[in-house]
Amino acid sequence: MVVILMGVSGAGKTTIGRLLAHTLGWRFLEGDDFHPPANVAKMHAGVPLTDEDREPWLETLRGVLAEAVARGENVVLACSALRARYRQVLSVDPAQVRWVYLRGSPSLIAQRLAARRGHFMPPSLLDSQFNVLEEPQDALGVDVSQGQRAVIDTLRAGLRI
Repeated sequence: MVVILMGVSGAGKTTIGRLLAHTLGWRFLEGDDFHPPANVAKMHAGVPLTDEDREPWLETLRGVLAEAVARGENVVLACSALRARYRQVLSVDPAQVRWVYLRGSPSLIAQRLAARRGHFMPPSLLDSQFNVLEEPQDALGVDVSQGQRAVIDTLRAGLRI
């Protein structure tokens, strides 16, 4: 099974993803680690990525997920996947892929980004992420204003894992 945690930067995808993967004994993948250096440089400079920028990144992630599914490996992926078409690319096997939308208010997410250090995504790009976001209709939505353990419990119950 593949669980993909999606949402805007600062929603907690990495934190929750690592905790979930550790809890379940699954492999964790950080989607940001697969961005080409040019994408990281653009974001670090405060320039939003275009669909063309994201295309090779999404295809790389798709390949990694397809390999995991083919091996029967259980994986948790943290990936923004803000648009429906990005999620379609990553849905390598709909029977094996489960989507979790980590959602929070713009003010909560802005607070988190302001407190975060050492990440290439600057808080100035948050508005562009909310502008691009197409909220999924087929994902388990989890409110991230609750504590980490409550988020994990909610998503495990919703996904029955």
